[in-house]
Amino acid sequence: MPEDAGLSRSRLSKLLADGAISGPSGVVRDGKARVSEGQEYLIALPDPEPVETRPEAIPLVIAYEDDELIVVDKPAGMVVHPAPGSPSGTLVNALLAHCGDSLSGIGGEKRPGIVHRIDKDTSGLLVVAKSDRAHHGLAAQFEAHSAQRRYLALAHGVIDGADARLRGTPGVSFEDGAILKITSRLARHGTDRQKQAVYFDKGRHAVTRARMIESFGTPPAAMLVECRLETGRTHQIRVHMSHAGLGLIGDPVYGGARKASAKALGPVAARIAAFSRQALHAAHLGFDHPITGEPLAFDSPLPADMANLLNQLRHPSDSGGHAADTRA
Repeated sequence: MPEDAGLSRSRLSKLLADGAISGPSGVVRDGKARVSEGQEYLIALPDPEPVETRPEAIPLVIAYEDDELIVVDKPAGMVVHPAPGSPSGTLVNALLAHCGDSLSGIGGEKRPGIVHRIDKDTSGLLVVAKSDRAHHGLAAQFEAHSAQRRYLALAHGVIDGADARLRGTPGVSFEDGAILKITSRLARHGTDRQKQAVYFDKGRHAVTRARMIESFGTPPAAMLVECRLETGRTHQIRVHMSHAGLGLIGDPVYGGARKASAKALGPVAARIAAFSRQALHAAHLGFDHPITGEPLAFDSPLPADMANLLNQLRHPSDSGGHAADTRA
């Protein structure tokens, strides 16, 4: 099969079993049948089957869309995919309504192809495939780590290359440009199955790089940080930053015991403590178009809640607050 057909081995196996492939001698159902050079086979692709998930007319912020894919700027609070605890109100429900008949089907089903995910309470950019071939092309880029993902976060603590505690943390190192690199394996927590944890002897390889953009407090006790993913594991940034003692502001699961000093941050400390979600935003997404090969890149400004908190960190003594500055 030509690669641009976007048919996986598992999909072809199902088509064989369903009698959708015919050759010189008629319908072929045996995937081990011998073939000869020059023989032609016809694959009759059935119409995509409807999925059980209901379309829901939920407003979406669309950064880009064509016949093959769609890039969405997801708000915090929206789950990406339906699950037992979140059967509706998800991004997939919204995409089924928005895309409608433009979905050519993924794996034989009329559904959007989720290539990567971001957590419910993380905001920002996400690319979704609308066709099988786009799904395979995008998945290959994410698997090869060639897609570019950059996040902005507000975190407790600061990145300081002279910090003996930070340098002594397992898996933590520094690269040129004051880049903090965190390398470990990630797997489910030993006692809390809803959490991920850092390991060095089991789990999946994970690498996160973090660069401090701006620090806040006297002495510095919080920061605006840019995080870049080399790999994309569940909760990776949140787990890695917590492991380094730099937990994200507002993170109820991985925030950690090390918090920004209330004394150093003064009047804004209470606002930090009250921030209701992990302060994490998928700000940049770049990849090659899976069909045309064109490089695509998208940027998303900080959402209002993070922009307001950043503004308060920059102007802690101004109770009225300046106009929110999202240039970071």
